[in-house]
Amino acid sequence: MKLRALLFAGLCVIAGQAQAGLFSDEEAHIKIQQLEARISTLEEKLQETSKQQTQAMLDLQSQIELQNTELRKLRGQNEELVHNLQDAGKRQKDFYVDLDTRMRHFETIAATTPPAAPVAPQPAKAPDTPPAEDGPALENRAYEAAYGLSKAGSHQQAISAFQEFLKKFPESVHIPHVHYQMGSAYFALKDYKSALGSYQLLIRNYSYSPSVPDALFGIADCQQALGNKAGANKALTHIITKYPGSEMADKAKKRLKTIK
Repeated sequence: MKLRALLFAGLCVIAGQAQAGLFSDEEAHIKIQQLEARISTLEEKLQETSKQQTQAMLDLQSQIELQNTELRKLRGQNEELVHNLQDAGKRQKDFYVDLDTRMRHFETIAATTPPAAPVAPQPAKAPDTPPAEDGPALENRAYEAAYGLSKAGSHQQAISAFQEFLKKFPESVHIPHVHYQMGSAYFALKDYKSALGSYQLLIRNYSYSPSVPDALFGIADCQQALGNKAGANKALTHIITKYPGSEMADKAKKRLKTIK
């Protein structure tokens, strides 16, 4: 009887230990599941945070690119204004130099001419011919006349007038514009090689002129008309590189898409 009691007690102890071990395994499994759930939650939050940071970086980069574009545009406008001011300054300087030269000429004549003997007053007589125009006025009128012919579509006559202008006024501030207008007139007459020469002369000798971007675009038109796509692409790329953000650069980009 004692042996049986001892065996029964031992079995009870073994059964209790087995139940205790089973309970511990289930509790550990639950804790593992809870940890996995927390890890998944943290991973989701981390992914969401990463997405937000990436989007913020993209937004910041877009803003920087937009500001850079605006800056390039402002630089192009500023460069154009500087060229215009230089052009106006040179025109004004030429005017005052011419005025000073004429004043000195008259002063010299007045100083070297002896006083004339008094004469009886004569009745006023209307002049037979109008007084001659001064240098700047004559120069401006000649340019406007040639430009008017070009605008009216008389391109061959305009070219002749511009050529005559170059002979009479080789130091005029209008020279860069004359070469550009001649190029445009030649292009209208489909004389693309002569137009190309006029544009290239302007860019080579008057790189400071505000007409340079337009001349480069004219070169692209000529090269395209002559079947030289590489030359046209080169001229358009030069505009985009030298005048970033300008209206002419945007126009050049659009043209590039049509000839590639």
